[in-house]
Amino acid sequence: GARETFESYYRKQRRKQARLVLQPPSNMHETLDGYRKYFNQIVGFFVVEDHILHTTQGLVNRAYIDELWEMALSKTIAALRTHSSYCSDPSLVLDLKNLIVLFADTLQGYGFPVNQLFDMLLEIQDQYSETLLKKWSGVFRNILDSDNYSPIPVTNEEVYKKIVGQFPFQDAELEKQPFPKKFPFSEFVPKVYNQIKEFIYACLKFSEDLHLSSTEVDDMIRKSTNLLLTRTLSNCLQNVIKRRNVGLTELVQIIINTTHLEKSCKFLEEFITNITNVLPETVHTTKLYGTTTFKDARHAAEEEIYTNLNQKIDQFLQLADYDWMALEPGSKASDYLLDLIGFLRSTFAVFTHLPGDVDVHSTMSGKVAQTACMSACKHLSTSLMQLLLEAEVRQLTLGALQQFNLDVEECER
Repeated sequence: GARETFESYYRKQRRKQARLVLQPPSNMHETLDGYRKYFNQIVGFFVVEDHILHTTQGLVNRAYIDELWEMALSKTIAALRTHSSYCSDPSLVLDLKNLIVLFADTLQGYGFPVNQLFDMLLEIQDQYSETLLKKWSGVFRNILDSDNYSPIPVTNEEVYKKIVGQFPFQDAELEKQPFPKKFPFSEFVPKVYNQIKEFIYACLKFSEDLHLSSTEVDDMIRKSTNLLLTRTLSNCLQNVIKRRNVGLTELVQIIINTTHLEKSCKFLEEFITNITNVLPETVHTTKLYGTTTFKDARHAAEEEIYTNLNQKIDQFLQLADYDWMALEPGSKASDYLLDLIGFLRSTFAVFTHLPGDVDVHSTMSGKVAQTACMSACKHLSTSLMQLLLEAEVRQLTLGALQQFNLDVEECER
């Protein structure tokens, strides 16, 4: 006979219980089970309330349930925002996303509005993307560190087909050559290319079941891939180029590799298009900026070659030991200079391996080799001039000048 008292008592108690259920355990983010338990409690609570709404007369009403759900939704979203931000493992973030989708779809089935949960999933998606970028940064570093920076040798048709299957490369000239032969690029080209594709698949996994349009999915994948190229891969390449002990042959190989990766960007565009079915011509599609990443890396490698060469020239010049008071010149150019020219000759032989035709003057290699040669000659002539005009050199004999002249003539030759 105390119906009203009971109704208000029931609602008050259930509100308290709801608050308890909505309190997440402090270590919830550590395992998927933590999240699962939390969601199950909330679903359980609201399934019970929904059942009571439909089987009793007036004990609870729609307005009371809606108000409880409003509170629950804001508390759940706040808890998920906090806890998911601690997570650094992309596969756990992906599993969490799948749980949230199940949670939302289940409650939607009971008539509860869940749009806010899907909105929050888009925030978690940005974070998932960040965890992927971190993971792939390590992947790229390992690939670049373990590369031998020399062209891939192929001994038979099977190996040839395998590599062409991993990386879009066609060269009629190379196909005609008999085995054994070599691809122009080193191992890191097909490996990096495949890892970019793996990353794209990983991005796609998150967008499944989010009720997104194909253009939204396409846009998301392209944006993340752009970050992967312009930030993650770009940093890894720059680090390799700026390494203290990087040699000339490695730098030349990096120039070749980045040229091939740059050409492969259009295939990555096609790859994304095939997955999302959104044509790149569509108004909204983001372009891939991969090409700039590889161009920048190539320019950095070229700069490093010029710097590197000039440093080597300086090392030879430190051995220059002119006797400025010599009465007679020697019979030939100075030893240090002959050694330096020998070094430069073998160095420029390396450039004949640059991509392009057999002819060294082919555009790509020709340009780098010519610029390197120009910059080396300029540096050498300036340095020789400085030797001659040093403040310590107070007097010069004709014999010393003639010896110096022999050296300059050797350089010209």
